[in-house]
Amino acid sequence: MDAADLLKAVVLGAVQGLTEFLPVSSTGHLIVVERWLGVSQETYGLAFDAAIHLGTLAALVVYFRRELLALAGLDRAPTGGPTLAASMPRGRLLALLIVGTIPAAVLGVAFESQIEDRFRSDVLVAVTLAAFSAIFVLAERLGRQSRAGESLGFADAITVGLAQSVALAPGVSRSGITISAGMFRGLRRDEAGRFAFLLSMPVIAGAGGLQALEALADWIRGDLSGDDVAFFAVGLVSAAVVGYVAVAALMRYLGKYSLYPFVAYRVAFAALVIVVWAAG
Repeated sequence: MDAADLLKAVVLGAVQGLTEFLPVSSTGHLIVVERWLGVSQETYGLAFDAAIHLGTLAALVVYFRRELLALAGLDRAPTGGPTLAASMPRGRLLALLIVGTIPAAVLGVAFESQIEDRFRSDVLVAVTLAAFSAIFVLAERLGRQSRAGESLGFADAITVGLAQSVALAPGVSRSGITISAGMFRGLRRDEAGRFAFLLSMPVIAGAGGLQALEALADWIRGDLSGDDVAFFAVGLVSAAVVGYVAVAALMRYLGKYSLYPFVAYRVAFAALVIVVWAAG
């Protein structure tokens, strides 16, 4: 793998790390940036996207390690900052996460490949980026943002879980749509973000893990070279490092500020994508 390919892997991993957690759509950005960088969709495409999703999963695991230890019963009184695991019974939080994961898991198994194959178009990504920005605006205007995480119930989990299933379409943004769903349910912005990120872990692990196994099988059959695997690995590490910084920064941001700057960015990026597409 030459220096140019190494740089592309680092850039794409960084794009994934930033945009997986910032509410701007990681898949939408990857589709567009991969095309701009000339990365082969036939050789990499969905498999590479899924591999670097494992990098952002690693970032989530490290950032929410106290929550996860508490859920596993290994840390019954997590300290060092607010956690959902410290504010409600472990069994209840586990049940909420399971219930909230079901919609995206079921729809993902049934439709994810068809949705992502048909939506891997710059124009469709731009339209989705702009259109779903309206949801963020409505969440900011209509959400009461008065409830703490300890008040989470099954109706909240189902609502956020259904929102996560909508994020199968590139351009929506998993973090953006699930945080907005929590805000519509009256949760404070940062509490909605905490639950949304915990809820995203099983889905990211499932989708990324399956694609990683497929990539491993391709490598064993000889369809992927050692350079291809190295490209995947560099992107994964880049996504993990940048992703940790991004999720930590966003969680601090959500405690104080609105989603409006991300709305402005999404609309501006959508316009840029359309201009580049129109220019050929």
